[in-house]
Amino acid sequence: MTSFRDLFKPAFSELPTATYARWASALFSLSVLTFLLSLAAAQAFLALAALAYAVHLWGDRPAVHFPPIKAALALFCLFTLLSTWKAANPGAGGFAVRKLVLFTILLLTANLVTSARHLKLLWQGIFLESALAGLVAIGQFVVLYRHLRAVHPDRIYYYLTFERIHGFMGHWMNFGGQQMLVFAALVAFLLLAPRVKKFWWVVLAIVALSIVLNFTRGVWLGCFVAVIYLIGCWRPRLLWLLPVLLLVGYLAAPSPFQQRLRSIGLPTSDPSLAIRFEMWQVGGRMVRAHPWLGVGPGNIEQVYLLYLPPGKVPIVGYHEHLHNNVLQLGAERGLPCLASWLWLMGALAWYSWKIRRRIRQDRWVADAALAGWFAFFLEGFFEFNFGTSPVLMVFLFVMSTPLIVQRSKSSEGEVSPPASSLPLSA
Repeated sequence: MTSFRDLFKPAFSELPTATYARWASALFSLSVLTFLLSLAAAQAFLALAALAYAVHLWGDRPAVHFPPIKAALALFCLFTLLSTWKAANPGAGGFAVRKLVLFTILLLTANLVTSARHLKLLWQGIFLESALAGLVAIGQFVVLYRHLRAVHPDRIYYYLTFERIHGFMGHWMNFGGQQMLVFAALVAFLLLAPRVKKFWWVVLAIVALSIVLNFTRGVWLGCFVAVIYLIGCWRPRLLWLLPVLLLVGYLAAPSPFQQRLRSIGLPTSDPSLAIRFEMWQVGGRMVRAHPWLGVGPGNIEQVYLLYLPPGKVPIVGYHEHLHNNVLQLGAERGLPCLASWLWLMGALAWYSWKIRRRIRQDRWVADAALAGWFAFFLEGFFEFNFGTSPVLMVFLFVMSTPLIVQRSKSSEGEVSPPASSLPLSA
């Protein structure tokens, strides 16, 4: 009879040999494999992994790998702390300050995912969990749709925009953002990785269907841009098919989905678009009034009314953030922080592109990171996805994975060693 250890022997064989590094790697792998299932579990495993890795650093003094984004990240953290300190209500920014800890994912991924094989096992686990979350979400949609047909048959579209499926996450935006990033990586895996089993196309179909039923247009846009990039990497001559497939899909889609797409051109009749336009105008006024340090993280809602035109009543809705990464960071943390964030995002994309050009085998990992970056960045014009922990955690993991492939190939002599690999004592 196969034992538990024999069943997971391939995974165990990829862990480091040093005791605390082995524990840290196992705990971090568990954190990654719970990103889509439970935020509390993922963050608990992340904290334990960081603690074990700190003990490993203290005792064994290993070389430390990190993406070449240190200066941009340091400035982003510094300006976040300064804007929180100078805010009218500093306590409201505590959540944003604590969220900076999530950037340890970059460090832990680069040092505790030990090989390309280890990374592939993690990705395959994430793909399966995404499909599981997708199946749960599809079930939620069926239950919701049947309920709406029975109770509100004449207002199905209206309620589908307010009670959306969310899988294992507490909110549909968290679910949609995570599925979008996994979708981009899964398409890269299927199109660009060698010898992929047909089973994974079934997984992709489930993930894609859950994204469609999520009813979130920003997520749809992010997925479409990711597919454009990946088709361009795979078969550029097939890019002309995408508009045709989009048109066919639109014509074949049920009425609520057609209406969802048409609403993009009718912002005044769509409450979610109308409130975004109001928020963006408010955010622009905040930036002009507080260009250096913003109004402070977590303070947007408290001062929102002060930046509306005199006598204007705000549109009823969610006002805690501005549904736009650029305006949100500029308004709450100031233009220097926004500039450091743009530098950080640009550096993440640039180093992924440089790694992609250096490697041949497992290049799909770098393409998955770049496709995810495009999807995340574009969706971020309509949602503050950088401030959402479940989505940010997946994004940081995705963007740190090219370094693993580069390090793995460097040890095999395929590419030169990464410049960001430094001894701890340096």
